[in-house]
Amino acid sequence: SPLTSIHHAGAPWELGLAETQQVLVMNNLRGRVRLQVDGQLKTGRDVVVGALLGAEEFGFATAPLVASGCIMMRKCHLNTCPVGVATQDPELRKRFPGKPEHVIRYMMYVAEEVRALLAQLGFRRLQDAVGRTDAIVPRKLTNGAARKVGRLDFSELLWRPREVAVNASHCVEKQDHNLSTVLDHELIAKAGPALERRDKVFIDLKLRNRDRAFGTMLSGEIARRHPSYETPLPDDTVTVRARGSAGQSFGAFGARGLTLELVGDANDYVGKGLSGAVIAVHPPKEAPFRAEDQVIVGNTVLYGATSGRAFFNGRAGERFGVRNSGAAAVVEGVGDHGCEYMTGGTVVVLGTTGRNFAAGMSGGMAYVFDEDGGFVGRCNRDMVALEAMEDADADRVRALLEEHLARTGSPKTKEILGRWEAALRIFVKVMPSELKRILDDQRTPETAGIPAAIGDAPPASRPYVPSGVWWRSDRVSDFGRDAGRVSREVVNG
Repeated sequence: SPLTSIHHAGAPWELGLAETQQVLVMNNLRGRVRLQVDGQLKTGRDVVVGALLGAEEFGFATAPLVASGCIMMRKCHLNTCPVGVATQDPELRKRFPGKPEHVIRYMMYVAEEVRALLAQLGFRRLQDAVGRTDAIVPRKLTNGAARKVGRLDFSELLWRPREVAVNASHCVEKQDHNLSTVLDHELIAKAGPALERRDKVFIDLKLRNRDRAFGTMLSGEIARRHPSYETPLPDDTVTVRARGSAGQSFGAFGARGLTLELVGDANDYVGKGLSGAVIAVHPPKEAPFRAEDQVIVGNTVLYGATSGRAFFNGRAGERFGVRNSGAAAVVEGVGDHGCEYMTGGTVVVLGTTGRNFAAGMSGGMAYVFDEDGGFVGRCNRDMVALEAMEDADADRVRALLEEHLARTGSPKTKEILGRWEAALRIFVKVMPSELKRILDDQRTPETAGIPAAIGDAPPASRPYVPSGVWWRSDRVSDFGRDAGRVSREVVNG
């Protein structure tokens, strides 16, 4: 995938769309799906060309962003967007000029141009134009550019399979997703007392990996009847204990009041969009292996989570906590790119991490139990600083670990809590630099921006060093570039 993605990066969307349309028509599959195209669509002409090549849906991103105030400064990842679009800084966010009416007006202009072009082509509706490549005629140039452009051959791009005479060239039937067989219907029925009278309910059942997005439909029902902004259900109102291997998106968009305990393992996207629920995944008590050494959940866990808590008695795959913006989680090891683009929440890692940890992390807190002392070399410190834990951090982490132990029975967590004072020296706090600056400004507004005197820096600004010795990073040459080469020579003040 990465190899082919790099090889074909930048290919025009027209090529991929035309080939997709042709292959689906030839295999009599086009009538069952809707095709969406995107990639720098800006005008009504782009929409009409996309429809003629086979698309029914159109993705707009850059143009509506510009209509709402973006000036394309390319600083989205630095938290310094000057117009307040891509930033967590409240001062910059005040500058955001966008209004919904701006995007609405832009899309109205696009729709008006689409209407005019369809009228010129003789189509009453956009649907009538889908797949009609016969309405596209290559332009014949008569100027000097014709010698070069004339060598372009569009015959394959505009080719219509002969099967189009008998097979559908656009979506004509709804896809049956077999939602009537989803296990959540059983959950909703058994959770009736909780949904109707807010009584506590406990459900025990078996799970297989074909049971995807388990708990999501139940969460939708909870959110419909008990909105979190009005009368949310208390934690653990509906407790579900599932046994087996869960399919993708276990507990996705889990609502507050729902607790999902999985005795087994799960696939990718556990807790995607978590919205207040509690998730706990652990192996059976009779498992013969050490849980902290085994992967128990897949990749991209807690993607885009906004609230709630998750506890994993085992390791997770890659991109754990990507775009987490409010959930708290405890996991016993993660793969590459952990906490990528995280903007809020708390993540505690009780084991090793992969490379590129905290890349693009602009908010939230992460605490890593750095037993092997190699975390500095695996962390992407472009936007974060490594610090020691303060009293407030220790209290927060201990509370999460105690709940992790209660919900999963983790032997490693029990061991860490049993030697808590010694364990505190091993934890590394990962603090986003911009968040730290904002918090410092809020603490001492009268001294904001004034450098601290050498030696009297507050604990929150002290860097983390694997050896346990505290140094100011501006007093040590090339601090932290390589944990194995950190110099012990402190410059004399």
